[in-house]
Amino acid sequence: MLKPLLRALLTCVPLLAATSAWAAFPDRPITLITGYAPGGSTDIAARLLADRMQAHLPNGRIVVENRAGAAGVVASEWLRRQAADGYTIMLVESGSHGIAPSALIGGTRYRPVEDFSHIAVVGTGPLVLIANNDFPVRTAAQFTELMRNAPADKYAYASSGAGTPNHLATEMLASMLNTRWVHVAYRSGGQQVQAVHQGQGQFGVAVLASAAAQIRDGLVRGVALTGPERFPTFPNIPTLAESGVPGFDLQTWNVILGPADMPAEIVAVLNRAIQDSLAETTLRDKLVNTGVAPWQQPNTPADARAFMVREVEKFRAVVARTGVQLQP
Repeated sequence: MLKPLLRALLTCVPLLAATSAWAAFPDRPITLITGYAPGGSTDIAARLLADRMQAHLPNGRIVVENRAGAAGVVASEWLRRQAADGYTIMLVESGSHGIAPSALIGGTRYRPVEDFSHIAVVGTGPLVLIANNDFPVRTAAQFTELMRNAPADKYAYASSGAGTPNHLATEMLASMLNTRWVHVAYRSGGQQVQAVHQGQGQFGVAVLASAAAQIRDGLVRGVALTGPERFPTFPNIPTLAESGVPGFDLQTWNVILGPADMPAEIVAVLNRAIQDSLAETTLRDKLVNTGVAPWQQPNTPADARAFMVREVEKFRAVVARTGVQLQP
């Protein structure tokens, strides 16, 4: 009788130790990774979220760390190899987990869904079609009409780099308008918008946060949004879907992930902190001002995983349609 009882007690010891560890989480700073340089829209969103998340974590402190390279691919590959203890998480976006796994020749070293723990969706953001002020269109409907009748390669567009959501969205638009444009790639969203302003690119699809100030100042023209509905900060800019390209819907998004196999209890703690943060009006308003629409749908870890599955498949289909390929 004593041996079965002893075995049962020994089995309980690691479970009790694990429960105790989870109850104390976090007891040291959490590192929130971004795959981009400081100052960009992803970095800004990460810092806004980190500031509020730590207020909802017991003994919580979150440090944002930038691991820029290859549109988030470098940081994502690094995250996959970290300890699954909840102390290293990442704000990922559509470039690293939607586009790269399908468009990168040879693929990525990580699987965008299976190799990570899904914690919560932060939000989505439309891209915006911008045009040089001398470009001969004033509305989205005029743009789509002009492009449907234009010879291939007559016009040149600027992007923030090959393989970015900006690039893929523009190629998707060209495909849906049955035309082709000359692609001029720049190194950042800021350079892209400046190129359109100066006429080096006649138009381009940009991250809303990158182009917002220039649109407001009249330096470039905001023609249309790529999402399914208009955005609160620019209610007068229509969507492509309502401007002659029905069904066009391609957005950026941000999701918090961790390495695979994180304990469910730790994922739940982090998920609760994110949901409580996103419920705050002040944070929501700040995110909207950076071009991110805070997530308002159900947001459990299972919901976050289901969201990723849908979006990865959507981007896989867009990559296949456009034929975009990226050199490793």
